[in-house]
Amino acid sequence: MDAYKTQGAFSWNELVTTDPAASAAFYGELLGWSVKEMGPEMGGYRVVSVGETAVGGIMAVPPDAPPGMPPHWGSYVTVDDVDRTLARGAALGAKTLVPPMDVPGVGRMAVLQDPQGAVIHLITYAG
Repeated sequence: MDAYKTQGAFSWNELVTTDPAASAAFYGELLGWSVKEMGPEMGGYRVVSVGETAVGGIMAVPPDAPPGMPPHWGSYVTVDDVDRTLARGAALGAKTLVPPMDVPGVGRMAVLQDPQGAVIHLITYAG
């Protein structure tokens, strides 16, 4: 199964934190992850890998985040169509927290909150 192409598959995990460098050092030591910083053009985003396989990322809390947003992990689930999935979620009582947006070179993503309050990231990968 290719998690980047399979509807409903968990495909990426991402840590949003106040100190990406410290988090990268902590998780690298704790879990044996290798960490590659993508550079200033990617906002200091870090990709974490297990062996040769990229499994997630670490990023700073965005400047436009709600005040006091705590560090947290987010899980991405692959969907065939982000917009259609959000519409279906709304019909089922979900709330869109981050509207659909295109991430250059990656795909289209959004963040959904289910009726019980749990949050999940949805993504349709490019290409």
